[in-house]
Amino acid sequence: MFKHFSHIYIEKQILDHPRTLNILKKFKNSEVVQIVHYKDIFNRRGQNFRTQKLSQKLILAKRQDHFLYPGSHFSPNFDHPNFYYNTLALNCIYDCSYCYLQGMFSSANLVFFVNWEDYFKATDAFLEKNKTLYLALSYDTDLLATESFFPAVSAWIDFAKDRPDLILEIRTKSSHFSAIQNCSSIPNCILAWTISPESICTEIEKKAPSLNARLTSIQSALDAGWKVRLCIDPILRVKDWKEKYEEFMDALAGKIDLNLVHDISIGSFRMNTEFLGNIQNQRADDSLLYYPYVRQSGIASYSAAENEEMLTFVKGCFEGKVERCKIKVSY
Repeated sequence: MFKHFSHIYIEKQILDHPRTLNILKKFKNSEVVQIVHYKDIFNRRGQNFRTQKLSQKLILAKRQDHFLYPGSHFSPNFDHPNFYYNTLALNCIYDCSYCYLQGMFSSANLVFFVNWEDYFKATDAFLEKNKTLYLALSYDTDLLATESFFPAVSAWIDFAKDRPDLILEIRTKSSHFSAIQNCSSIPNCILAWTISPESICTEIEKKAPSLNARLTSIQSALDAGWKVRLCIDPILRVKDWKEKYEEFMDALAGKIDLNLVHDISIGSFRMNTEFLGNIQNQRADDSLLYYPYVRQSGIASYSAAENEEMLTFVKGCFEGKVERCKIKVSY
């Protein structure tokens, strides 16, 4: 999977950091380039996201500040008053057509921050002041997908096990639950899998695992006692979408034990209008991006009627299969 990373750019200040050295052991054939600051590479002008996506490079850096950010209104907070996220990494190894990252960043290269202790310290300081924290870890990346060489998920699970007022959400499309199977499940960590109909997995969520592979990982996590959230988000109004989501629901019910699922999050496509414009400039051949979305208050989405129809339909597919209270709808 990781045939990219022909070059690894490393900030001089963390050349000898233990996590840097461990990552380099995984990529012995990569060319190492010393840099002063990750933004010198990541933010330089004249980059082409689509071209770089064909051969991503890795940038290792030290985060200096902003270890916690308030959660975006694009993401559900599940009624938690202190909803935040952090950025342990920037960008993702997958290549989903609807991903906002390609509209937010000019570079497709991946940045990994190795100074996790500073994040831990900032999290403890927040907890001391505010008592509770709902923290989304895998926000601008997919951490479980890179756990084999950047084991941040297991490190945060270990950190959270003695902090019951810290709730972790780790969102992923990965099929690599095996990467954390030796971690004991903890009640304050939610593994949240984004899942979609198989045709969407194949045609739109490029490089991501198949639906079947994700469901296998999900059931393994459920069997191991983890809290699992199913994220059917974004629902996409593709051709024959009702038939595809009905078939998807049948596959879901046949593959995993829905009674064991912690909850189900449902939401339709929505994106910052500026990000969508940037993506359209890069992906002129992708019809998904050129749907006649309604643009209002800086957000591009389906019309209110379309959103209501899609959310009601998908929610209805769970009727009789899941307790209603477990289904969370994001409008």
